[in-house]
Amino acid sequence: MKFVDEATIKVTAGKGGNGCMSFRREKYIPRGGPDGGDGGDGGSVYLVANENLNTLIDYRYTRHYRAESGSQGSGKDKRGKSGQDLVLQVPVGTTVLENETGDIVGDLTNAGDKLLIAQGGFHGLGNARFKSSVNRAPRQTSNGSMGEDIDFRLELKLLADVGLLGLPNAGKSTMVSSISAATPKIADYPFTTLIPSLGVVRIDAMRSFVAADIPGLIAGAAQGEGLGIRFLKHLTRNRLLWHLVDVAPLDESDPLDAIETLIEEIEEFSPTWGERERWLVLNKTDLVSEEYLEELKQRVQNELGWQGRIFCTSGVGKKGVDELCYETFDWLEERKRREKESGEVAEAEVQTQKDMQRESRESIDRLAAAHKLSRKQKVEEDDDDDDHEVEVVYVRD
Repeated sequence: MKFVDEATIKVTAGKGGNGCMSFRREKYIPRGGPDGGDGGDGGSVYLVANENLNTLIDYRYTRHYRAESGSQGSGKDKRGKSGQDLVLQVPVGTTVLENETGDIVGDLTNAGDKLLIAQGGFHGLGNARFKSSVNRAPRQTSNGSMGEDIDFRLELKLLADVGLLGLPNAGKSTMVSSISAATPKIADYPFTTLIPSLGVVRIDAMRSFVAADIPGLIAGAAQGEGLGIRFLKHLTRNRLLWHLVDVAPLDESDPLDAIETLIEEIEEFSPTWGERERWLVLNKTDLVSEEYLEELKQRVQNELGWQGRIFCTSGVGKKGVDELCYETFDWLEERKRREKESGEVAEAEVQTQKDMQRESRESIDRLAAAHKLSRKQKVEEDDDDDDHEVEVVYVRD
């Protein structure tokens, strides 16, 4: 199935039913009085997180969703039938934003989470509602109100504990396949992975964590180069980031350049991520000597000022992989324990994730605005290149 992580939809809640004007007319009851019933309420629109879904592709083909309107009231004080609510299923991890303002309406992070996104219209009142001691035969009713009509943008961010980030051919897919049951596409050419994938890493029968394989970035990804900007946002939900670096690249480039590129792209995309826990994973170490590895680690610490932990692994030979997974699980458990015991730590984590999502949204909006401007400039340049300064001579044969 095609992976789609963004979609724009229009939802319209149901209109409330109108009130009824009616008077009781029965034999031997000449003045029965008003008996017009109220209309029914309009249906509302809800989003529900479904753990069995992993894509927003359905919302690419159907863009407009409308809830049922309420029925009109009738005589004998009968209220109209309320419109049925419309419930839309979305994957767990979906963020809902109002399309016009960009404001976050809600975040569906747990299976079964339900979010009201469009309120149905209120029912109209029948004339029986307006009966009083001074107005015993009212001919007044009210119409039902219109339901909300709003455009939303849905964004799916993968829910993973650990995010794998690296340049093309760093070995991310091989790493995920070696530590989990995931089967991402693996090949010896760049950009093999074109969609993010998740893998459950099981330490034992009762302990596990989730790792996300993010497609390879290139320099300038935070500025919209390549497809990186579409995938960096998936990292905003991760608690830990693995910087996966190929220590023996085919082009014989310096691994420090790759490390520096990853650091710059992350910090430019989201400054908050620059302050989060990040581990450097030197991959494909079975292709180089121990002396080279020690020298590289020293250079990373001295030249780049790397303060995080450094691991040496080989996804193919599974060298150092178990140690990395065990250390990661212990770190995640300790982090969760601290959040559970301390309300301040838990609130700080929630605020940090909100900051990262806000910075992610700002980066994407900034790039979208720049893209529109560049297209406008291109059109203006094309207009300037027209033949208005060239003398044109028409010759009739």
